[in-house]
Amino acid sequence: MTGPPPAVAELVQRAAGVIAAKHRGDLAGAEELLAAFGSEQARTLGFYLLADLALGLLRGQSGQSLDELVRELSLLVAATTEG
Repeated sequence: MTGPPPAVAELVQRAAGVIAAKHRGDLAGAEELLAAFGSEQARTLGFYLLADLALGLLRGQSGQSLDELVRELSLLVAATTEG
């Protein structure tokens, strides 16, 4: 099995770094990493692939289908955005 090309892997790692920096309270570091993407398309691709990988890991751990996980995630997002 082959992995993503190095440039794509770098985008995913950068997206993960943004989230990690934010969670440890390093907002300046998160902003710096966001600015390093170079384009909105690269940023979108990085975060899309990171989400896809994360959902795949969760699916493997939970045994749930991807549809079930997405449904749960959608409900969680809806619950956290209600005022």
